[in-house]
Amino acid sequence: MKAIVNGRIVLRDRVLTGKALVFEEKIVDISDNDRIPAGAEIIDAGGAYVAPGLIDVHIHGYMGEDTSDCNAEGVRKMSAGLVKKGVTGWLPTTVTIPREDLVNVAAEIRSLIEESKAWNGSAILGMNAEGPFVNPKRKGAQNEDYIQKPDADVIIENSDVIKIVTLAPEMDENFEAIKKIASNTSVVISMGHTDASYELACDAITAGVRQVTHLFNAMTPLGHRNPGVVGAALNNSVYTELISDNFHIHPALFQLVYKLKGDKLILITDSLRAAGLPDGEYTLGGQKIFLKGIECRLEDGTIAGSVLTLNKGVGNVIANTDLTVPQVVACASINPATALGIADKKGSIEIGKDADIIIADESFNIKKTIIGGSVRYES
Repeated sequence: MKAIVNGRIVLRDRVLTGKALVFEEKIVDISDNDRIPAGAEIIDAGGAYVAPGLIDVHIHGYMGEDTSDCNAEGVRKMSAGLVKKGVTGWLPTTVTIPREDLVNVAAEIRSLIEESKAWNGSAILGMNAEGPFVNPKRKGAQNEDYIQKPDADVIIENSDVIKIVTLAPEMDENFEAIKKIASNTSVVISMGHTDASYELACDAITAGVRQVTHLFNAMTPLGHRNPGVVGAALNNSVYTELISDNFHIHPALFQLVYKLKGDKLILITDSLRAAGLPDGEYTLGGQKIFLKGIECRLEDGTIAGSVLTLNKGVGNVIANTDLTVPQVVACASINPATALGIADKKGSIEIGKDADIIIADESFNIKKTIIGGSVRYES
């Protein structure tokens, strides 16, 4: 048994001080210091935040590796790096790739989920398929050579591992794939890389779309006469991803979007293999990308994902809004956990939940990461 003392415990609605967080594999108690069980290992947080572990539901690559490479050792390397950034659970995310490659990646991730519970890195919670069912008009950095019409069968056949799929609803005739996936699986259907109108987007939500992929990016914008997919996302009760790297989205929008979405807002990284590496030339889905500072672009200048880490994304929102720490942390913990249907086990510091815990400073630099009660990283 372990107990974290001298920390600011980030609960869902407040920050608690002067208490001890007691845990084994699961959280046992939030107690007064004089009620810590005898023999418990004491961890002194040194006045830092003690928060729920972060959950990144949309991340392609990190430290030179990419999910779509279908390389188990690469995924392990990514997990080992992400745990240092406070990520306790994540969804390796594919880009637009051929159908057979998508199936192969799903098989690889399936084989690693159980293993990841015990390794010295972030736990894999499933997989996110961003494409290949997107609109070429809004492909962004997706490789047009591999774009396909929405195929419900491949998602249903791999729904034990695929937790989120992005598609453009206007590419799905009569929303047949959306309806089939929604009625046969618990997969979160996310609308993205789409040229849909506001009206069509709202109809897609009625048909079964439950989330919007990286709000504002690769979709019809918000206009006062044509509200677009952005308007549909903000005006409906769907989960909404946001890349908070201060580049994809102007920081002034962080608080505005939160006011409209609240507990439906999910912070993501959308990071590529260039994340954690120096400026230079890298690849994404068979295409060259160029990293300079925090900007990743294709040769033609198209924005191509980010090099953000989720703890930095949390820190950016805290620094650029007057939102409380619990409000911001929720966007990277309990909100994605709820969207994935795992909030009964993960996403917040509550008795009985998995002891997925981070200790972080004011800027959300990570001092310690704990997964299932085991210390996986300490600075």
